[in-house]
Formats: sequence, structure tokens, C-alpha cells
Amino acid sequence: MDPKGKLIAITGGGGGIGAALARRFALAGAAHIVIADRDIAAARSVADEIGGSAQMVDVADAGALLDLVDDCSRTYGPIDIFCSNAGFLPLDPDFDDPQQTTDVIWQHAWEINVMAHVRAARAVLPSMLARGQGHLLQTVSAAGLLTMIGSSVYASTKHAAIGFAESLAIAHRDRGIGVSVLAPQAVATAMTDGKVSFGAELNGVLTADAVANAAIEGVMANRFLILPHAEVRHYMCQKAEDPDRWIAAMAKLRRRYAPDSSTSVAR
Repeated sequence: MDPKGKLIAITGGGGGIGAALARRFALAGAAHIVIADRDIAAARSVADEIGGSAQMVDVADAGALLDLVDDCSRTYGPIDIFCSNAGFLPLDPDFDDPQQTTDVIWQHAWEINVMAHVRAARAVLPSMLARGQGHLLQTVSAAGLLTMIGSSVYASTKHAAIGFAESLAIAHRDRGIGVSVLAPQAVATAMTDGKVSFGAELNGVLTADAVANAAIEGVMANRFLILPHAEVRHYMCQKAEDPDRWIAAMAKLRRRYAPDSSTSVAR
């Protein structure tokens, strides 16, 4: 979908990849961009910069996304592109025991990394389907395709998010709805500030602007899987071809960093 002249909403838009997406969509000629973030000051700063609007939204709140879509529709019209970008990255409390993360953290990650995508789809798809057009861009992570050493919760919830996105893409492909998942490895954002990433060690750190450029290109091409780090596709093939060899290689990588890598993150 061409963003020119379109109404776009972005969650987690107050910084990082979300803010970069907003700037890039603005350059592409979007009619209006709504920046949603639980940090309303950050959201307003980005909105003022691009001539958009801001709304305080905590995507962990079950009703917040429905309110966002309703408010946008009443004020600006139906949303054409919805970017589910907000995310939560908790690290394993014990690098050697990924199962020790508490149920509270698991549930919070599930609400943000999975259910926020589900609730956004529930809110925005009826109008899109009625019009026969629309696009969902979901920021996930290469951790959802591969895995992440140091955060079993992040890897698991991102895998689930991709599974849901695939279901949406299959169900609505013939009904005019595009679905894209944005799956970078390490990106220079507040989420990764001062932390070591295995992806960064292997393939470098991209800027949020570079990731946003890849995202816009993918949306315009109606591409499901958007991989800003080209190496991820190769790793996916290796994992699919020989899962046992893949696990052995990841275990070797983990040994290389243990026990001082509990600050590692994926993107």
C-alpha cells in the first residue's frame, strides 16, 4: 500500500522505530499520522515534528486500542495503515534458568507483544474489510523467527505474534488487506541502550531510520516478511534445514557469552 494520502496510526510512536516510522511515512506523503504512546510528552514531540497528532495509549490496556481506533475514525476518518509497534523486552532473571521468569512478567509481555496485535486487528479490521483495503504493519523481531538468548519471554511472545500475523495474512489476503511483520535484529533504540546483543555482535546494529526505510519499502510492496538485516533469511533457512544443528550452534554461541551476558537483547 502506498502511504501517500493515507491515515496512519502508530503505537509506541514516541521514540525508536515508531518515531522513525512516523517521520518516514510523513516524507512519503501520509495525509495524517496519529502517534500513540504511553509517554504522551514523547508522542506529542514526534507529532509536532511531523504535523501529526498524539494520543496517550497503553497497549497493555485491553480497551485502549479500541478507543484509539474509535477516536481516530471520528476525528480523521478510517485508518488505512495501522502500525503495531509497541513492545516489551524483559530479560531472563537468571541467564542459566530461562524458566525462572515470573508469571507476572510473562503475562505483561503477552499483553504487549501478542494481545496488543490481536486487539488492534479486532478494532481496525472491520472498517478495512468493509472498504476492501488496509494494511497492518506489526513490529516483531528476528527473535520471533530465530530465538533470543537471554530472554525466553521475548522470543516466545514474538514467535506467537508472527503466528498470529500469518493467520491474518492468510485469512484476508483475498480481501484487500495487507499484513507485514517487521523483524530486525539489533537496532539502536532506547530498548537496547547500553546492552549487548548477540545479533549486534554477528550482524551489526541498524539505525531506527534504516529499519523504517525497510518497513516502508515492504509495505509498499505488500511484503509479508520485512527483514532489515538480510542475514536473517539465511539463518532461517539453516534453522529449517537442520534444527538440531541450529540448536547446537546456538548453545555454542550461548557458552561464548555466559555467564556475563544477562543484559543481552534482540532489537
